Amino acid sequence: MTHPPGPKHNDAYFNYHFYRTEDGATLPLRQWLPATEPKAVLVALHGFNDYSRFFEQPASYLSRHGIACFAYDQRGFGAAPKRGSWAGIQAYIDDLRGFVQLLRLQYPHQPVYLLGESMGGAVVITAMKQSMPDVAGIILAAPALWARKTMPWYQTSLLWALAHTVPWLTLTGESVGVKASDNIEMLRALGRDPLVIKKTRVEAIYGLTNLMDAAFNSASELNTNTLILYGDNDELIPRKPTYDFLQRFLKSAAKNKTVAFYEQGYHMLLRDLQAAVTWKDITAWIVSEAALLPSGADQRADKILKRL
Repeated sequence: MTHPPGPKHNDAYFNYHFYRTEDGATLPLRQWLPATEPKAVLVALHGFNDYSRFFEQPASYLSRHGIACFAYDQRGFGAAPKRGSWAGIQAYIDDLRGFVQLLRLQYPHQPVYLLGESMGGAVVITAMKQSMPDVAGIILAAPALWARKTMPWYQTSLLWALAHTVPWLTLTGESVGVKASDNIEMLRALGRDPLVIKKTRVEAIYGLTNLMDAAFNSASELNTNTLILYGDNDELIPRKPTYDFLQRFLKSAAKNKTVAFYEQGYHMLLRDLQAAVTWKDITAWIVSEAALLPSGADQRADKILKRL
């Protein structure tokens, strides 16, 4: 079950506090602007059950280096409408496309980049398959790529049964026992944050899985300028589906694609204890168009992927 947008009867616009979509939805917006004319513009999409605040520290760093950063709460998350509900893949793509179009009008001379963390990364991947405004490149931080074909049969069967019988059922995930980051203080703060969803509707999990399927199956069609970041200690998105995606992803236009593996990294790479390393790499990739990342994580990834 999805809760799609209504009719598009409005002109989209944004101000300092929110992004108003064509169907009239008000999506809370955060922005971090450089003190001078920006060198580039970046739109960041948060992960599942998270919201725009996820980008606060990375954006503060990037804005000091001349990159204007924007992040909004996606439908059903944070303080956006229909909290806890799944809006549908196309809704998330259309919202992103609309916001990028608005930014292209405001910043006609700056390159625009997209960054997606986890679920946000899957949204960016699927959006790039469709007609998007001129985008200079995309950054995928631990993208959600755990597609059904890489899950055990009993997991997909249970998910299907729940989604088609009790889509309103909520799950907490407390028994999963995975470590999302080594930044324990940050994780505790998320636990206290009322805008971070703690109980997830089955219909939203089902929708996320559909999104991960679409992203995973887009590997060979993603030929834009891309930087992918992945942590060796990621316990949320398993290594096998990620590696399977990367092998197909790198078969074409490999010169435009950079993959970085972080030995100390977890799923929440941008907020880990070593997060500043990823911020520096992203900045260098955007501003300097660096052939090699400062951390060397790209060279490490190249060695590992060649051994597969």
